[in-house]
This record gives sequence, C-alpha cells and structure tokens, in this order.
Amino acid sequence: MSNSEVVTFGCRLNIFESEVIKGKLKEAKLDNAIIFNSCSVTSEAERQLRQSIRKHKRKNPDKKIIVTGCAAQIDPEQYANMPEVDQVLGNSEKMRKSSYLNNASKVRVEDIMELKEAASHMVSSFEGKARAFLEIQNGCNHRCTFCIIPFGRGNNRSVKVQEILEHTKQIMAEGYDEIVLTGVDITDYGVNLENKPKLGFLVKQILALDNNIKVRLSSLDVAEIDDDLRELIVTEKRLMPHFHLSLQSGDNMILKRMKRRHNREQIIDFCEFLRLHRPDCSIGADIITGFPTETEEMFNNSLALIQQLEIALLHVFPYSEREGTPAAKIPKDKQVAKNIRKERAKILIAQGKENMINFAQKFIGHTVSALVESEFILKTDQFLQIRTNNNNFKVGSRVDVKITKFEDGYLCLD
Repeated sequence: MSNSEVVTFGCRLNIFESEVIKGKLKEAKLDNAIIFNSCSVTSEAERQLRQSIRKHKRKNPDKKIIVTGCAAQIDPEQYANMPEVDQVLGNSEKMRKSSYLNNASKVRVEDIMELKEAASHMVSSFEGKARAFLEIQNGCNHRCTFCIIPFGRGNNRSVKVQEILEHTKQIMAEGYDEIVLTGVDITDYGVNLENKPKLGFLVKQILALDNNIKVRLSSLDVAEIDDDLRELIVTEKRLMPHFHLSLQSGDNMILKRMKRRHNREQIIDFCEFLRLHRPDCSIGADIITGFPTETEEMFNNSLALIQQLEIALLHVFPYSEREGTPAAKIPKDKQVAKNIRKERAKILIAQGKENMINFAQKFIGHTVSALVESEFILKTDQFLQIRTNNNNFKVGSRVDVKITKFEDGYLCLD
C-alpha cells in the first residue's frame, strides 16, 4: 500500500481532483511522496502553500515533494526553484499516471489555454467524505479583472452529459446518495458542447436516474441561472437547499470595474426568488473587500446587501493583487490600503456571523435531515454543522435529528 499523501488547498474542485490524484499514485506505484494540490486564488493562499511545503519537508526529509494545482500551473518556476520541491506538475499533468512515474521530468506544465475538452475522470469512493464530488466542467471563459484562475484552469471545458450520467450511476452504486456538482464556473456549463445543454438540463437528467439521489451545487453566478434551474429550485426538493453565490461586491460600480456580469439588482432578484420558493434554504456568498477604487460608501453598499439579504454563509477575502490581472495594474493611488481591506473584511465577517446565528436559531426545536460527516459532526441540508456526543451514527448515513440549541457555531442535539 502506498505511503504517499495528498495535501489539498482551495476549492471543491481541488478536493475532487485530489481523489483522482490518489488513484493515479496507486497506479504509478509511487511511494514516499507528498503531493501538494495548490490554490492561487489569493497571495495568502500561496504563502500558506509555501509554508506548508517547508514544514512537511522538515518533518519528512526523505519524502519526494511534488507541487501541482493552480499555483504550479501559473508560476511553475517559483516552485521548481524551492529547494524542498522535487517536481512541479500543471493542472492537466496532475491527472495523468505518467506524471508520477520515476522517469518524469522535474517540470511538466503545458499551456492550459490549448486544452479544448474536459478530461473525464471517475472517482467511485471519496476518502473520509460522506458525499461524493463530481466534476462537470473546468476552466472559465470570463475574465474578471481581479481573477488569476483562468490562467491556472484555462477556458471553459464541459464534460458531456452522458459521461456525467454514467459516473453518477457508479457513484450511486458505491452507496452515496448526495452528489456535489463542482467545477470552476458550473453555471456556464455546456457552452462548448454540442446543443449547448445548460446546468438546469443536466441536473434534471441526473435527478431522473434515481428517486433517492440528491444534488448539491457548488458556487453559482447569478448572471447565468437558466430557466430549467429556476424551475428545479421551485419544484425539486432533492436539489439541496444551500446556494452559494459568487457575488464579490454589492456595489454596481465596483462590480462593473471587476468586469462581473451581474449587478446589485440581479443579486437581490435571485435571493428574493430563493426566499420565496425555498424559504428553508441557506444562502452563502463570496465577497471581496477593498477592491481598487472602493470607497467607504461602496463598501457600505456591500454591507447593506449582506444585511438585507441575510446571507449567512459568507466567504470574505480582502482584495489580493495577482500579477498579470488588469486590477493589479490600477495605479497605486487608486488601490485601497491593506489595513482598510482587512478592517472591512472583519466587519463583513462579523455581519456574516450575526446572520448565521439568526438563521441557525430558526432550527431550534425542529427535526431536520442531516448527513453524518464524521464521528461527532453532522451537516443539515442547508450545510449547517451539527455537533453531537452520540457516536453511534454511521458516517455517510442520513438521519433525522431534533435540534435543541445553537452553541459556539454549532447546532446541537440532546
């Protein structure tokens, strides 16, 4: 059995791809290695990556260190030049068995913009996971001015519907009843495929496979919500009531300067649609604070939006300059001071915690459906964490439990 390990940073897509990598390591019979599947969404993410590489090498001096993922794809030389690193692989190369053979060269990073199709990878079991992840697309055709990810992932490449359905059947056969559809921009699914099927169509086809199957969506762009998906939100309870939105700002001018395709009014419209038709749902969002030219008034528009829409599951990031993006070229006198970015992030995080508490308290005294994620942690369909002292639950099983209180960020049972 291989004693190699995979250290994962970043998004749900990376979580899925790390499972693929584990399979490739076994196929290649690569022992005594640590693979870092990296994220480059912020400079802080890369700082943590480098710190982790050094820490692991100190503890495991004899192990081979391989760096892959978005950070490796975008700046392979930086990691190749680290004395701790033995090999650097791009995002496409990390998914191939051949990359982990002993005769592989130190740096293997191809031009990801040349890729035209999504490689279809199947993972039938997910180590330590109660739900399954399924990659439906990769890459992004849009060029938000702050975002480096297209340079790490390439352009939008969607997996064909039939392949996704076949993979879904295999996942169900392994005993999973909840599948998370993941990708870089899943609401732009199908744009490169024949007949251009949209996300809503795909979800309908998946749900039609089995009455017990449940689908959870990863990050959504409100500018791309198609009619079929709206219909499913209204009619299909097996579409999990947790919707995470890629918002980035609540101010129209900042959204325009970010080159986002939605505006404040579209955000409000979609959230009100969710509240009307799925009143039990939780809403999450990504927000960037301190984007260049963001004034106090513009920031307050974001804060007011979070308050108005009662968004409870916030991911807040102080703006991080990424070399090679248009936003990084904005003159320094238009950049927001880093201490102000961080202070604004703290304010939004505090508001998010307040919204979370208010939302979670609505479940006290009610029986909810939850998925057992680990020995003492369950998660509701809304993706709220439940803490329990009862370790008799089977990981991966779905149970109905009565909530008695909310404490220290957790719903609790008796």
